[in-house]
Amino acid sequence: MTVTYLKRGKPEAERAADDSAVRATVEAALADIAARGDAAVREMAEKFDSYSPPSYRLSDDDIQRIIAKVSDREMADIKFAQAQVRKFAQAQRDSMLDIEVETMPGVFLGHKNIPVQSVGCYVPGGKFPMVASAHMSVATASVAKVPRIIAATPPFKGEPNPAVIAAMHLGGADEIYVLGGIQGIGAMAIGTETIDPVHMLVGPGNAFVAEAKRQLFGRVGIDLFAGPTETMVIADETAADAELCATDLLGQAEHGYNSPCVLLTNSRRLAEATMAEIDRILKILPTADTASKSWEDYGEVIVCDTYDEMLTVADDIASEHVQVMTDRDDWFLEHMTCYGALFLGARTNVANGDKVIGTNHTLPTKKAGRYTGGLWVGKYLKTHSYQRVTTDEAATMVGEYGSRLCMLEGFVGHAEQCNIRVRRYGGINVPYGEGAPYREAAE
Repeated sequence: MTVTYLKRGKPEAERAADDSAVRATVEAALADIAARGDAAVREMAEKFDSYSPPSYRLSDDDIQRIIAKVSDREMADIKFAQAQVRKFAQAQRDSMLDIEVETMPGVFLGHKNIPVQSVGCYVPGGKFPMVASAHMSVATASVAKVPRIIAATPPFKGEPNPAVIAAMHLGGADEIYVLGGIQGIGAMAIGTETIDPVHMLVGPGNAFVAEAKRQLFGRVGIDLFAGPTETMVIADETAADAELCATDLLGQAEHGYNSPCVLLTNSRRLAEATMAEIDRILKILPTADTASKSWEDYGEVIVCDTYDEMLTVADDIASEHVQVMTDRDDWFLEHMTCYGALFLGARTNVANGDKVIGTNHTLPTKKAGRYTGGLWVGKYLKTHSYQRVTTDEAATMVGEYGSRLCMLEGFVGHAEQCNIRVRRYGGINVPYGEGAPYREAAE
């Protein structure tokens, strides 16, 4: 396979060192929250956000006062976006059915989809107020009928961001906290004197938020590993030009200083033109300070000889967002297996997916697309099985098989659970601990 890197990002060893430093910081912060509760949360909020209100939870009056600052146009836009997210989430929910089947006479097996009973939704917002993240987490949880939905977001320029608070409220949040970072995640998962802990954490965030969720997994559920944003553009000269490719790469690079952005193409000419176009755009982009750092440290340009090679490289990288602009977009849709979400064709773009089109923008990063998809209504649902045996004949027959299989493994007590049913419902005498006989032997 011929793969040429015209540009590489920061070496993996340096990225691993960054991750290690983040891991230690988060571990210490979460231990402090567990030990000191509200006091630790307040200290962190004052240190990292310079924010110390009497209460981090917004009252109903606070919410209404803050929302009143949102213009009519902004409110209409928020409602439109939220309607699209709800529409798709509801269609997904409708596809998830409770089932019950009779697998043999008298034996009924089934499952029920039950909502998680409480969820903490994190909405990033310290640098950019991520209004759309409230739709993706809070509104989707509402469609799933989660009974208790709480939401946390950092202050923006020293106060709650009105548009974010409006989106949380309209989405269905029962409690809203102005808390960011590790302290917001930790307070929701561990609980404090004033915040009851939740059963599950969802939502994207920076490296510290993502690591906090990872460390808290097990204590609570999480949706997925959703850290700093990643984007990949797969393009050929038939469907894309340098301006499109550069715009789509930098549009995600502006998220943060460590947002990987990768161009994957079979055209060296397109690759070189895109790199030149990125240099041009960075000179005029208002968010160039952030985007240029991401491009410098995490940007990559990869040229392959064939589409099959492009597919192999793309699945290996498993990027969060994959923008496909080629003469065979549907071929990539059919064959790609590892990614967060696909954006097919030049008319489609990641920003629409992030903000308004209706699919969820909380997606797997750091190669997590190899084993999970993104946040969706099904993440808030637990599929629980049940069984019911309704006839003596079924209880006897399944009990005989069950007993013998338990004895095969040496579990005498397990076998007796089956044997007692064989005795009671089949009229067959099975001595304790000997396992159920074959029917012909009993006769």
